[in-house]
Amino acid sequence: MAAPDSLALFTGLGLSELKARETLKNAALSTQLREAATQAQQTLGSTIDKATGTLLYGLASRLRDTRRLSFLVSYVARKKIHTEPQLSAALEYVRSHPLDPIDTSDFEQECGVGVMVTPEQIEEAVEATINRHRSQLLMERYRFNMGLLMGEARAMLKWADGKMIKHEVDMQVLHLLGPKVEADLQKKPKVAKARPEETDKTPTKDVENGEPACQTLSLMEQLRGEALKFHKPGENYKTPGYVTTAHTMDLLKQHLEITGGQVRTRFPPEPNGILHIGHAKAINFNFGYAKANSGICFLRFDDTNPEKEEAKFFTAIYDMVTWLGYTPYKVTYASDYFDQLYAWALELIHRGQAYVCHQRGEELKGHNTVPSPWRDRPVEESLLLFESMRKGKFAEGEATLRMKLVMEDGKMDPVAYRVKYTPHHRTGDKWCIYPTYDYTHCLCDSIEHITHSLCTKEFQSRRSSYFWLCNALDVYCPVQWEYGRLNLHYAVVSKRKILQLVAAGAVREWDDPRLFTLTALKRRGFPPEAINNFCARVGVTVAQTTMEPHLLEACVRDVLNDTAPRAMAVLEPLRVVITNFPSAEPLDIQVPNFPADETKGFHQVPFASVVFIEKMDFKEEAEPGYKRLAWGQPVGLRHTGYVIELQHVVKGPSGSVESLQVICRRADAGEKPKAFIHWVSQPLTCEIRLYERLFQHKNPEDPAEVPGGFLSDLNPESLRVVEAALVDCSVALAKPFDKFQFERLGYFSVDPDSCEGQLVFNRTVTLKEDPGKL
Repeated sequence: MAAPDSLALFTGLGLSELKARETLKNAALSTQLREAATQAQQTLGSTIDKATGTLLYGLASRLRDTRRLSFLVSYVARKKIHTEPQLSAALEYVRSHPLDPIDTSDFEQECGVGVMVTPEQIEEAVEATINRHRSQLLMERYRFNMGLLMGEARAMLKWADGKMIKHEVDMQVLHLLGPKVEADLQKKPKVAKARPEETDKTPTKDVENGEPACQTLSLMEQLRGEALKFHKPGENYKTPGYVTTAHTMDLLKQHLEITGGQVRTRFPPEPNGILHIGHAKAINFNFGYAKANSGICFLRFDDTNPEKEEAKFFTAIYDMVTWLGYTPYKVTYASDYFDQLYAWALELIHRGQAYVCHQRGEELKGHNTVPSPWRDRPVEESLLLFESMRKGKFAEGEATLRMKLVMEDGKMDPVAYRVKYTPHHRTGDKWCIYPTYDYTHCLCDSIEHITHSLCTKEFQSRRSSYFWLCNALDVYCPVQWEYGRLNLHYAVVSKRKILQLVAAGAVREWDDPRLFTLTALKRRGFPPEAINNFCARVGVTVAQTTMEPHLLEACVRDVLNDTAPRAMAVLEPLRVVITNFPSAEPLDIQVPNFPADETKGFHQVPFASVVFIEKMDFKEEAEPGYKRLAWGQPVGLRHTGYVIELQHVVKGPSGSVESLQVICRRADAGEKPKAFIHWVSQPLTCEIRLYERLFQHKNPEDPAEVPGGFLSDLNPESLRVVEAALVDCSVALAKPFDKFQFERLGYFSVDPDSCEGQLVFNRTVTLKEDPGKL
């Protein structure tokens, strides 16, 4: 019978029957609204006017701290809070003042209690606002943005009822303009926006204080504390869902004394694999948010699973963080705090919040597990058993320490400690029990006085255990904030699947340039500035983001266009002999490093009577639209000032073209050719690796898209090796990771496989498509 009574109660507040039934489906909301309405009836009687009912519904639906319900309802019922602005102010006040007792005098002042806004005051405020915009109103009439008038009037009268202001605006506008005419119903014509003057888009390559300077305006502005609406240090309790205790305010006071109000973040990778493109977003977010708010960021290795950790991963992770341009305030390890974490585990048992359990691993999996029969074992017994775990008296899997809580995803009593007999890379054989992520993470954040614990959305289900554990031990509790992770199409990034790719011979190692690990992107030639810029363009979003690889490649081109000096290379050489070469010796040609900005210098290449061009730049029979070398169609050689014209084609026994004989003339001595092509003379022979997508489908891990699994989706054309490519001699002294634009071919980076006399280049990205030059 409760439902019909509640339905009548809710409709009596002014809710429609449909809205009332929807409310009843939400158990928490309907319980809170029922309590609010019942209490209000004690003051107002059985009949509640619609305006009050609307405020009570807004109160019940928006209040998070149920302890304050009775306090706020009393103000609504007595008409001391009678407008929406007052209710919003009241909700904000109780959210930011979580501890008892509430200072009622301060509360009433902050919420406008007792402030009466008369109709005359509203009339005067609206009249003043309309007078400020009178000329524009008369010109635009009803196409004027009336919301502007509403906003300015409300700013003048903070506690006025919004409906009364709107009514007054409507009346005064009608009095000024009269009724609407046909012209007022036409849409306001769009005004073409003036294009802002182009600014210098050249990204600076300097890195200042760990912040890539070229992204300051984009990423740093996104990460300002005000922009993200994150809490200020020490105001953790203002965060929705943050759990407070009787000790919270004292702990926050101590926290502020230690940090001085400084923003503190951390990047906490597990050292059991290589970082990938998704981690780049996490690095930029954590280090960038701290930098944008004059704070500090720790690099903390979550080294709680010695079975999977290797020294090479620690080094590689640190190298990638610094490669992206960030310097950690301090490098720490979860193992730094093993002694403290163990002491807190003992305290948790003493407080009756943890117990030793003997359920096996398979019994603990899933969300509907059988409750542990050892959940209520005596504290003294759990203390003795936990000590036995530490002394190595249990085999792996025989005993765990579990915490007494239910997580947001329904998982019950997560494990805090488990037995592992693998020596630790830093502590050796000191420990044979190791803490889990659920136990370690929040406590390490507390020890380091982290203000904003930024993590991806999959950890949202751990937020309840995060707050619970800190509060159960009465230690400083940071705030966990979740954001959407970054993924790319045509990629896999999981450690397990990359190992499968390596084992199958599909890729060479973690740094194979076809992967999207950061080491692979570095080897391929992606500049760190480009990766940071890409993360800035993606932005900080709550939803998971899956981007197309070409968007990342566009960021790479933007950077390399301004930083990679030009050179010339030929992938499929065709020998060309200039029969009337103007000199007995090779000519020295000055080639600009950046043709668009010759102030950046030149390099010298030889130009001799024998040159090599791309096979595709010659055709015996040119089809319509073909502009390069053909019979009767000369071409220019870039940077030489010469034009060559075909005289003879030399063919081999099979009829294939082996070489060309041409004559040359000065470019200014005749008609300008239709095209200029790149070339090399007296070149270096090198290896060039051309990369394409590793997978053929956007989502290689999706069974619906790739039923045979990601290993069946490999692109057989993902790598093509040109073993005898020719490159001009200006690159002879290039070192690994040096980058060049090979004219008309793309951007290339020197691979670490290079050795003396044998350079190896990776194609980083192709040039932007330009159909006019094909």
